[in-house]
Formats: sequence, C-alpha cells, structure tokens
Amino acid sequence: MNTHNKAITNTTESPFVKLKSINFGDCAWTSGFWAEKVNTAKDKMLPYMGDLLCGDIGHGLNNFKIAAGEKEGVHKGFYWHDGDFFKFMEAKTYVYGLTEDETILKELDEYISLIGRAQEDDGYIHTHVQITEGVDRFENRKYHEMYNFGHLFIAGSVHYRITGQRNFLDIAVKMADLLYTYFMPDTKHYQRFGFNQTQIMGLVELYRTVKDERYLKLAEKFINRRGTFEIEHDSTTIGYPIGDMVQERTPFRESKEAVGHAVLALYYYAGAADVYAETGETALIDALDKLWENVTGKKMYVTGAVGQAHYGASTNLDMIEEGFIDAYMMPNMTAYNETCANLCNAMFSHRMMGIHAESRYADIIELVLYNSGLSGIGIEGKDYFYSNPLRMVNNSRNYDAHADVTESPVRQPYLECFCCPPNLVRTICKSSGWAYNLSENGVAVVLFGGNNLDSTMLDGSPIKLTQDTEYPWKGLVKITVDACKNTAFDIQVRIPKWAVGSTLKVNGENVGVEVIPGKFATINRVWKAGDSIVLDMPMEVQRIEGHNRIEEVRNQIAVKRGPIVYCIESPDLPKDTSILDVYIKGDAVLEAEHKKDFLGGVTVVNTELLLREDKHNDMYQTVTQPVLKSFKTQLVPYFAWSNRGQAEMTVFMPVVW
Repeated sequence: MNTHNKAITNTTESPFVKLKSINFGDCAWTSGFWAEKVNTAKDKMLPYMGDLLCGDIGHGLNNFKIAAGEKEGVHKGFYWHDGDFFKFMEAKTYVYGLTEDETILKELDEYISLIGRAQEDDGYIHTHVQITEGVDRFENRKYHEMYNFGHLFIAGSVHYRITGQRNFLDIAVKMADLLYTYFMPDTKHYQRFGFNQTQIMGLVELYRTVKDERYLKLAEKFINRRGTFEIEHDSTTIGYPIGDMVQERTPFRESKEAVGHAVLALYYYAGAADVYAETGETALIDALDKLWENVTGKKMYVTGAVGQAHYGASTNLDMIEEGFIDAYMMPNMTAYNETCANLCNAMFSHRMMGIHAESRYADIIELVLYNSGLSGIGIEGKDYFYSNPLRMVNNSRNYDAHADVTESPVRQPYLECFCCPPNLVRTICKSSGWAYNLSENGVAVVLFGGNNLDSTMLDGSPIKLTQDTEYPWKGLVKITVDACKNTAFDIQVRIPKWAVGSTLKVNGENVGVEVIPGKFATINRVWKAGDSIVLDMPMEVQRIEGHNRIEEVRNQIAVKRGPIVYCIESPDLPKDTSILDVYIKGDAVLEAEHKKDFLGGVTVVNTELLLREDKHNDMYQTVTQPVLKSFKTQLVPYFAWSNRGQAEMTVFMPVVW
C-alpha cells in the first residue's frame, strides 16, 4: 500500500480517470470565502456537532457504547445514525489533515477504539441491529446497513491515508470481508439488499486503499444485480417503498432517467462512476452520461439542488419519497431539495469531471457549493436545514404551504434525521481537495479561492501555485507559479459557463489561448517561478429565466451574479408584506454592493421591486390592473437566507417589463 497517498477520492491510479486527485493537504485555503468557511467548520461547526453526537441529544456515541456492552439502553436515532457518525469522523479527519492537531487524532482514536469494541468477532457492526432484540442482520433493507457500511469504508480509508494509522481501516476491512462473504454469492435472499448505494463508493475506495480486488468485484456485483429480479414486496422489503424509489427497477446500463429517492440515486451514480474509473466499461459510462444530462438538464434547480418532491411517483408509477419526479416539474414552495441530495449532485459531477476532463461538470460542483449545499447550515454553523426550497411562505395571510412538506420554516439546532449536517461539514472541510486536479501533463485549476498548492505532478515533478482572489465577490483571479519543472507543461484554467467575456493573460500579455465559457482554457508553455496567470471574469448581475416547460417559473426571473444565486427575504421588505406580492421590474437597475459586516460578509444586489397592494384571498377572482408600489431594497445570497429570524423568501419573482 502507498502510505504517501492522501487523496480523498483517490483516483491517482484509476486507469480511466483523466484528471487525477491531488493529495489532501497539498492545497490549503489561505484567505477569503472558503478559508473562512473551513475555519468556521473547525472552530464552531464540528465542536457543536460533537456535543450533539457525543451527548444525549444525538445518540451517536451512546449507540456504540450500548453495542459494546458499556452502557445500558436502547438504540436511539434513525437506523442510519452510525453512518452519520462516520461522516462526522471523516470531517474531523480532514481537519486533522489540515492542522495536524494531535488532540483531534486522540479524540478520533477514542471513537475508533469504542467502535472496535462494539464490532462483533466476524466483523459485523451496525448498532441498531446489534442492540435491538428480535432484529437480525440483513433482515430488512430499511435498516440501512449498506448505507452505514459505505460511510464506514470511506471514513476508514480517508483516516488511513491522512493519519497513516490502520486502526479505523482495520475495522472497515473486517466489515468488508464479511460483506463479501454474504453478498458475493448469488443468493436470492440477499439480491435486493444493495438499494442504499453508499457501499458501492465505499467498496471502491477500500479497493483503492488496500488493493483487494474482491471489493471492486463486489461493488460491481451490486450494480449488476439491479433490475434482475421481480419488483414485489417480500420479507426483506417490508416498511419501505420498492422499485424506482430504491433504484432497483431498471438495469443500470439501460438507465436514461434519474428516478426515485435523490440521495439513493446520486450515491448510486457516484458509485457506478467509481467502478467505471477502475474498469472502463463502456456501457457504464454511456448510462452515466445519460443520467448526468437528465439530472442537470431536466431535473435540477437554478441553485444546483435536486429532488423536486417530498412525495410523488416516478414515470413508472412507483411511489417515491424525497426524490425525482417528471422532467421540468420544478415546484418552488414544495421543492424538497434535501441538502444531502444537493451535495451528492456535486459528488457525482466531481467524478464525471475527472473521467471526462471537462469543465462543465465543475460548474455544477461550484453551483452546489455556493448555493444549495451551503444553504443547509446557518452562518454561525450551529443550525440546519434539511430541505432547501426556492420559496418559503410561512407567516403572512394564513398561508401554511410548508406544513409537513419541507420540514421547518426556520433552521433547527438539531435534526432528528441527522444525515445532512455532517455530510455538509465534511464537504466544507475537504473542499480544498477539490480545488485542483492533476492532468497527464500538468494541473487543472477547478475551484477559485485564496489558496496555496504544493503538490507533485503525475511525472513526479513538483508544482507550487498561489491563488489570490476575492472570488466569489470579485471575478479577478491571480495564479502565481512558485515552483515547477523546467520543461513545458499544461495549466488548465476553468472558465465558468456564466463567465462570458472573460480574459486570460500570462505575465500581463494575451497568450493566444481560446477562452470559452464552460470549458478549460489550456496554457502550455515552459513555466518559471514568478510567472502569473490573471483570469478576469465579468461579474455583471444576470437575470435568469427557466426553460419554457417549467410551468412554475413561467414569466418569472431569478437573479444571479457569478456563481451566487440571490433571493428576496422578508426582513428586506416592509413589515407584513407577503413574499407572494413581490414582483421585479424587468428593466430595474441591479447593482452589486459588498457588505463586509452583513451576514458574515456578502455582496448584496440593490434593486427596485414592486409590491402588490390589492390583497386577495379567493381561490380565483376577477382582476383589473394590479396596484403595484415601488420599493427599493436588496437581494441577498440564497445560501445566507434564514439567518435573521423566521422569514419568507423567494428566488424566482414574477417580472413586470
């Protein structure tokens, strides 16, 4: 095993990946937006989350203590709570990788020791099944054993790569060996158990870590079994929807449409992309390409969010929850858009970018990170949204549009279903690992932010870069070469799709490289220390309209500047104004203004809105020309809404030209 490699999703030796992962820690955010978010994660998000999960609110640690026989009690929390704790540990591991703080390593060692004591002799570890009387292993897939195992495999692999210690990895390997024993044989009872797809990613990551090909073969087996059995309830499926909901109706290689639970679907796609990265099977990538196009081209919100409905049906008429419905069916108020699903959308695109070496996938990563991912946690890092609708109506004229639909009108200090908070925090903590990738003959600049890169290219030569920028608030990015080899190599710079009119200069001069929005601009030359690249992206405020088949936003527009989607929130409106009475002038001036002491330091968009004054409550009514009153106010970044008390909010507004 290569103990030097510290990549988070380790594609350094994956034969069918064109843009390879860097070692975690080779890039560190040094200033600006993401440096601040990572510091908040380290100083506030993770300590607060630890108090929850290691106390009597979150149950995570207590469940392991009970399973180890060191505490009396019953299992608390959802079946998948172990997996949430593993994600929390993964986030802690990233912070250790960035800080080398020995107290974090000691804390992780204590958790790992407890989990090891809870693990059964043959390797099985799942606290709900172990603790709960009358429940057997792999009795019912609603217990989410596979989900927990997948996060164990990922966290154990990451912990080993970053710390060099095997204690957590050994627990994961022991569980994976048992999983192989149960699930590699074609046993009818077990053929439908691979529905919550995290274990596929986890098995591939474990394969990459310890080079045991059985894990890759088992990951592929879970993909191969999909759609090979009759879709009907049996003893193993009681209590949970079947068919498209859990990704089992259509054989994967025949799939063209994203269906079912959005998290289950996207974890599955990410796992299938991991398998393709190792095997290069054409049928897999053909299906993945179609699914990515379907997700991002027909079922994704302007914020990068996915999972349009809390409840509904697939096109095959299977009952679904928290997931995909028909193309272009994009409700605003009742949009579910689970934080986990949005993050999975970025994870899937991250893998597709590596496979194809195309910039357009990184546009989705960035869209999610700055909008529908970050919206899942408050500015202070201590309260959460599970769902991320594009419109919230909750406190005026007796509307109750969100009762039992999108969880809560305000952020919550703890979510009983705690899958999203640690998923988001681990993503923030590992974000510097997504900033760059290594190409066959150089390096690709994927994410913008103040950072330092100190890495090794694929040919073994050193590369050191410094990135200086106030992105996403300003569009000027300066990349300085600090050290490099003395022969020509590529520096690929991502040009976001929205960045029309961008310019790219080296040492102040145009270099004759095409700058095409939505693609990488590749500069090949003999570089030397001190060379600088300046990317200048226009940051005009843009009006965005939806596809004309999206009925929910017909004759409405959203506002976007750079990667940031904006919204109007009721604290910026006259008291008792309903968000549903807000219109935007089509020709209104949209002026960006940075406010360093507002909402953690954001750029707002100042504009003139129109407020409808003739109120109505009837289902339908005769209308004359509405009475509209002008009101000057500000739009705020979508990710920063709901940080000023209970509020109404909308991204899309009806437009008056």
